[in-house]
Amino acid sequence: MIKKFYLLIFLSIVTCTVSYAQQSLDINFDGLGFMDNREYKDFVARSRTYSGTRTEIDLGLNLDSLNHFIVGTNMIHEFGAMPYFLKLNPVAYYKFESSHWLINIGEFPRDGLISNYPRALLNDTLMYYRPNVEGIIIRFQNKHFMINGWIDWVSRQTDVDREQFLFGTEAKYQPDLTGIFYAKYYFLLMHDAGAAILLPNDHISDNGGAQIRVGLDFSKKQHTLDSLSVEAGAMVSLERTRGVNALQTPTGFIASLYGSTGRFAAFDEFYAGKGSHINYGDAFYEKKFYNRLDLIYTPFLYKHIKGSFVFSIHKTPGYTSNQEVFRVTYDLGRKILARFKDDEK
Repeated sequence: MIKKFYLLIFLSIVTCTVSYAQQSLDINFDGLGFMDNREYKDFVARSRTYSGTRTEIDLGLNLDSLNHFIVGTNMIHEFGAMPYFLKLNPVAYYKFESSHWLINIGEFPRDGLISNYPRALLNDTLMYYRPNVEGIIIRFQNKHFMINGWIDWVSRQTDVDREQFLFGTEAKYQPDLTGIFYAKYYFLLMHDAGAAILLPNDHISDNGGAQIRVGLDFSKKQHTLDSLSVEAGAMVSLERTRGVNALQTPTGFIASLYGSTGRFAAFDEFYAGKGSHINYGDAFYEKKFYNRLDLIYTPFLYKHIKGSFVFSIHKTPGYTSNQEVFRVTYDLGRKILARFKDDEK
């Protein structure tokens, strides 16, 4: 059913948007270098260092200004590891993009699409080890409102592999572009079903969460800082093992503050409530109290390159942990290799 849905959307877009404008072939190259040292006293098993480079290169065939096909690969190498590339993730998707709509179908980078999800719902190691969405995303936006919906296939069902996929939605509303108020929400749910050959006492489970936030962005209303914003709202997690227990919905209060000036920035997030276990979320939110402070310095900031140091302090009941991160991102942008015209009329 889902495959038929993908195909219907794809054929509808291509049929309705065919034009004979100039076509082109382009290339894109971007990547991420990271050194992420985590000294987590709460989670000794996760107290380790992640380090390596991730490189993405692809070719794009632009049929016109709306329709695009992109094919390439996303590769990761962990420093000191053999074989050299830990994993190669294929990049292959169809993209439709207009002033209001964006639709991707296939295997496409999550960066810039769902990479802004709160860490409580999607943890920050996904940018290292699961850079792509495998499925579909549909986004609509105008000057006041944005909403998207997406499906990310995690595991295809076989005799021994489980059927697992994530689906979610996100929206933001800003009634007055010259004002400071906005509201937004995030939602995701993971469906985890058994393998084709069922094991004894195996159960289908659903796991996910949602946040709704209201925020104030003072960046345009003051001249002391480059950016200043504050958000507050509620978080709920959704946890159920079918046939074992009813739907569990731990809830809590969440608030954050962000400010930046020049090459310095600070981000603080506070959570208090019932602990939530979200499979792809940050485990710190399993605690009933959690505060994270990020102190950020960006010494390298050029047209295509950004390098930042981040020192993080994690506070939970009875523990104070620290984390030191250095990341370099580079994006050379899409470069035209060739242009040609379709002579059909």
